[in-house]
Formats: sequence, C-alpha cells, structure tokens
Amino acid sequence: MPETEVSGLQFLRVCRIIKGLDGETGAMQKKFRQLVEEVRACRLCEEHLDHEPRPILQVHPRARVLIAGQAPGRRVHESGIPFDDPSGDRLRDWMGIDRKQFYDPAQVAILPMGFCYPGTGKSGDLPPRPECAPAWRQPLLESMPDVRLTLVIGQYAQEYHLGRERKKSLTETVKAWREFEDRIPLPHPSPRNNIWLRKNPWFEEEVIPQLRSRVRRLLGG
Repeated sequence: MPETEVSGLQFLRVCRIIKGLDGETGAMQKKFRQLVEEVRACRLCEEHLDHEPRPILQVHPRARVLIAGQAPGRRVHESGIPFDDPSGDRLRDWMGIDRKQFYDPAQVAILPMGFCYPGTGKSGDLPPRPECAPAWRQPLLESMPDVRLTLVIGQYAQEYHLGRERKKSLTETVKAWREFEDRIPLPHPSPRNNIWLRKNPWFEEEVIPQLRSRVRRLLGG
C-alpha cells in the first residue's frame, strides 16, 4: 500500500477519534449544565427558611482551585455573587488575586457547604442547611476533575473535606495545614475572626505566603 494511502487512512482514523472525543465532551458539557440548572432550581430547604431560596455557587469543569466555604451571608444572598462582601475582600487578599481572576469560574470554583443563606441566629448566621451537601456536593465535585487545590474554609467544610484527618479544633487543623497536600484549611475570612487572627499571627506569616504561591502556580499571574 502506498505511503500516501496509509497516511490518508491514519488521518481518517484521527478524525474519527477527534469526532468521538468532541461528541463525548459535548455530552459531558450538557450533563454539567443540567446539573447546575438543577442546583440553581433547588428548593430542598425552602420550608426551613424565612426567605426565598437562592442557591449561590460558581462552578466550571476546568476550574483549578476550589473554595469550599460555609454558606452565603445576607449580603451575598441579596447580590447573588459569592463572597461579594468584606469576607471576600480578605479571601482575595489571602489568595493574592483580583476580582477578575476570582470570579472566573474556569479558574476558581466556589462551592459552599450550603448554597442558600440559612438565616440569622442569636450569635450570627445559622449553620449551612444540612439538606444541601448530601444532595449535590459529590456530583458537583466529580464534575470538576481539574481541581488541584481546595481551600477548606471553616469547621463545616473541614468536617466534610478533611474528615478524620482534621484535628480537635479549627486552630489545630489550620496549624496542621502542611499535612493535607492538595487541601489548605483556613479560618473564615470574616471580620468577626479578627480576634482569632490577632491571636494567631503565625497564620498570616506562614500559611498565607504558601497559599499565594500555590494559587499563583495554578492560575498564573
């Protein structure tokens, strides 16, 4: 068989493979969009809220960094934008990125333990609603295979993402950040944690530089 004919057959085989991959990618994208639409339409916790459910998240199949937080606050509930508050300003500073990078879902995914604002209790916002994570978390995590670093913020996210590896307290867990490889446990960046930050200066001295370095390697800039 002439070389040109072999080359032609090889080219056709490659074309078929690419077409098959494109078809598979298209089906995956469609499945991902459907999943996100279902999440945004979720009303599982409606009877427990005194306001309209408004699931807030930021996801993309190509995201490299995942922020696993707690639940939206009132201000975020009203704006519909995750971390659109002083907590977000501090978190972006910790990460060393601007709003443009932070809100690019192909770079940064934001997946709180509860997607809806849970309301306010006697000492601040209530915990994330327990219905949310069992229903949606695993399918969403599986839909983002390119995530290489997870920022695990607060005790509820740490309980889920660190499991038995977490320590007896949030402070001890954050101090052990070197043990978790592709996960970095963090305190909540809320201004309410200013006292904790003052009592634990090692956090900004040791953890934040490493956090910024790892984010920079993954996202560039």
